[in-house]
Amino acid sequence: MPRLFTGVEIPSEIGQSLSMLRGGLPGARWVDPDNYHLTLRFIGDVDDDIAHEVASMLGRVKRAPFELYVDGLTSFGSKKPRAVVAAVPPVAPLMEVQAEQERMMQRIGLEPEGRKYTPHVTLARLRDASSRQVADYLASRGFFRTHSFKVERFVLFSSRASTGGGPYIVEASYPLH
Repeated sequence: MPRLFTGVEIPSEIGQSLSMLRGGLPGARWVDPDNYHLTLRFIGDVDDDIAHEVASMLGRVKRAPFELYVDGLTSFGSKKPRAVVAAVPPVAPLMEVQAEQERMMQRIGLEPEGRKYTPHVTLARLRDASSRQVADYLASRGFFRTHSFKVERFVLFSSRASTGGGPYIVEASYPLH
């Protein structure tokens, strides 16, 4: 039973820049740079029939390529920080492709995503980092921005259930044109 999600791959040069931010935060489990991605829609553990239906449905997405960039670092989990993430501005083309995928997944019969979509790249998952430690880390490294990169496809990823996620495998890719 595959665990699936759709996402945008992060170019290696952007990943390399992001990887330079690793370290300096006690209790952080840093994501391997090879696993950096921007999730569009978490699908979850599904049977093979649903997986094939998802893969087929995603082929109907017809969108133009667009530009993205990383603009700053932040954390998720206000009182108890649970992740350090690189923020990606919610540009219209990104939000439109994400919303289209959300509608498609609901048409297949999957439950709606429970949280508002916030585009980001997870850099670290936090175990015992205090709010103060995270604030100090963000104060020293949070003003980070990459050059823009062109998104010319999105992919269907699979992962195995594991702590911290990854390794992620590209099951199918869908060009934007």
